[in-house]
Amino acid sequence: MTLSLYIARRFAWTIAQVFLIFFGILMLIDMIEQLRRFSGKGAGLADAFLLSLLNVPETLYGILPLIFVMGSIANFLALARSSELVVVRAAGRSGLRFVVTPVFVATVIGLFAVGVMNPMVAATSRAYEDLSARYAAGGTALSVSEQGLWLRQGGDYGQTVIQARRANLDGTRLYGTTFLTFGSEGIPVTRIDAEGAELTRGAWILSGAKVWNLAAENPELAATRWPDGTRLPSDLTPERIRDSFGTPSAVPFWQLPSYIRGLEKAGFSARSYQLWLQMELAQPLLLTAMVLVAAGFTMRHTRAGKTGIRVLYAILAGFALFFLRNFAQALGETGQIPVSLAAWSPPLAAVLLALGLLLHLEDG
Repeated sequence: MTLSLYIARRFAWTIAQVFLIFFGILMLIDMIEQLRRFSGKGAGLADAFLLSLLNVPETLYGILPLIFVMGSIANFLALARSSELVVVRAAGRSGLRFVVTPVFVATVIGLFAVGVMNPMVAATSRAYEDLSARYAAGGTALSVSEQGLWLRQGGDYGQTVIQARRANLDGTRLYGTTFLTFGSEGIPVTRIDAEGAELTRGAWILSGAKVWNLAAENPELAATRWPDGTRLPSDLTPERIRDSFGTPSAVPFWQLPSYIRGLEKAGFSARSYQLWLQMELAQPLLLTAMVLVAAGFTMRHTRAGKTGIRVLYAILAGFALFFLRNFAQALGETGQIPVSLAAWSPPLAAVLLALGLLLHLEDG
């Protein structure tokens, strides 16, 4: 038990050190980028630091598997150079039993990352988008909830909030739509209810539309019907609507199931979000695979020679697994392979191959 606690402490501390090193490097790089983007729009050094502090966690979370493979390599090399691996083997503990403790720590950290870090990263990402929007030009806002689809558009006529019960896959055709236009003082001035609305270049084409002038003394009495085909000016484009969705990583893990249901209810494809949910569930297994890959190449005494080559192989294997996972994600998002296969096959295959390598080196 004492030995396992010692190994766990050493491993966790090494991972933390590598994490902090990457955090510092990414902060410096991102601060330079934020100053380049917003220095001409009133952002100073403190603003750039805050923007980077909100933006870097998403990048760190994305490269967490690479941090684990590098931290594992550093940990096993340090134990090998100090001959602690030799002592452990001499005490009767095999290499596979030795790896159990780092694997357990990696699994615990993976569960913590999915359950705690993921919502924190989603929150910092949203805060970054809100803060950066203060320095950049405003854009389209879109959200999907149980009440349907929500959009916002602007223009010379004021701000308009759009709510629809459902939509087609790219958000250019809405059904059961309400347009609520606000004046310069933030007070609603016009409401339009339409059975359908189709986005064309520069306008929505309405059908079954009824218009209320909310500034009138009796809006219902002054309400009018618009003929089908009436054009309502809009600065939206299909590309801007799609871009407004952002990335699945911006949705906290615990909210993903309800968000997916909301997307499907609104008529949008939720495949990328379903894939992201499965990949998050497979994250602990992926981190375990990174630890096993590093152990398979570096759990040998340095006197055996070729340490540099083995380290290079371990790094290349870790990067190969990382990019294989991203490649499987791309295939899963396009529907070429099932979601479960795209999320679970790379880490599962890596675990089996790494275990085979360890068995060969230890008992072969």
